[in-house]
Amino acid sequence: MHLTVATRQFKLKKPFTISRGTRTHVSVVEVRLEGEDGQVGRGEAVPYARYGETLEDVTAAIQAMGPALAGGLDREALQTAMPAGAARNALDLAFWDIEAKRARLRVWELPAWKALGGPWAKAVTSVYTLSIDTPEAMRLAAADVAERPVLKVKLQGDEHDPARIRAVRAGAPAARLVVDANEGWSPEGYAAATAAMAEAGVELIEQPIHADADAALAGLERPVPLCADESCHTRATLGDLAGRYDMVNIKLDKTGGLTEALALRQAAASAGFRVMVGSMMSSSLGIAPAVALAAGVDLVDLDPPMLLAEDRTPALSLSGSTVYPPLAALWG
Repeated sequence: MHLTVATRQFKLKKPFTISRGTRTHVSVVEVRLEGEDGQVGRGEAVPYARYGETLEDVTAAIQAMGPALAGGLDREALQTAMPAGAARNALDLAFWDIEAKRARLRVWELPAWKALGGPWAKAVTSVYTLSIDTPEAMRLAAADVAERPVLKVKLQGDEHDPARIRAVRAGAPAARLVVDANEGWSPEGYAAATAAMAEAGVELIEQPIHADADAALAGLERPVPLCADESCHTRATLGDLAGRYDMVNIKLDKTGGLTEALALRQAAASAGFRVMVGSMMSSSLGIAPAVALAAGVDLVDLDPPMLLAEDRTPALSLSGSTVYPPLAALWG
């Protein structure tokens, strides 16, 4: 395999704010693997500072695999040659893409996909995310998208969160609501915050406290079900989540690609967890594999293409909150 690595940026329609900061664009690492037969596979990854990743470090880690790829490293060997994370994700996705092209099949038709319990890709309904703002601004933002079936509300972890969620409920009275604190709450403030969420009819709270403080959740009531995001990366992390969380959020940049993500999906369901498939803020190339993975899960959070001012060509097809499986020209 011949390896090419590049970085790209895509503008967002408007600034997007979570508890860790605000962004105006998406920065990604793109990988191309070209075989001797001329077939090309592509993958995209998003380095995440929360996990100590940078564009430069992820790019360097991928480039360092060049000699091994030229020497015949395959997708299975990649799983132990690199740790889980964004760098492995980009390469794993490129391997799946080129495997599909060589077989003249879609990814979800491949024997390897089926062997890992992969679903047949279909259109999925995604949440639509509202970023953090003042309660009044969030009420107006919710009113603008009140027709969407599920809204995901980013929260700050401060004293204004109850007012924010009440404002969103007022703006979108019929929408289902889930919230994401991005580790912003404290264990001490958890009870009051969850009570406010329950009162507003919130169905799910994603990662309320820092992953390092997860042990505190084992002794707390869960009036609203909890979903592990930063606390769940691969199958190896599942054991610590029992009794603390009800759902896990599978993201390809955390699992290090589809190969581990498929195995995690099976393992999580077998362990009694509900499953969400989410993503980092990516272009359609990064979201496409997650759409294939997401068929049949309990909750889908794959709305970045809805939030981008510019995207890949071709991009994923959207209809409201519905995201359709990718064309082969995009991925898989």
